[in-house]
Amino acid sequence: MSVSRLLPALFCTLLLTACGHALPELPGFDAAIWRRDTYACQNQRQSQLNTLQKHKELLYGTRADDIDAFFGRPDEEELSEQTEKIYFYYLEPGPQCEPSHQRSTANKLVLRFGPLGTVTEVLFERPIVQAPTGI
Repeated sequence: MSVSRLLPALFCTLLLTACGHALPELPGFDAAIWRRDTYACQNQRQSQLNTLQKHKELLYGTRADDIDAFFGRPDEEELSEQTEKIYFYYLEPGPQCEPSHQRSTANKLVLRFGPLGTVTEVLFERPIVQAPTGI
């Protein structure tokens, strides 16, 4: 392959790897506690929630591999048609703590990644409270 063909490919690779940023430190957040509490079954993530909510803006633009290193593997993950993905981290115990780890309506942190693999949305999902029927 000639140098004239190699240079554009190298430039594109460098450009794509430069997109996004490493996750800055979240003051007061103990990532080790978070990572140890898989599926939030030990209810340890609750103690980190206020700090996370306070500094959630720092998550925007962070690369997926940095999120993985900081928070650990997501409890659940979805991929969309347009190369976007969504990470779910449970915030409280629920049916996801059963051996089958079925999807639960328990509160969770939702991180949405855009096509460049960086965080574009940070949400805290709340379970839907349904009114009793037959009243």
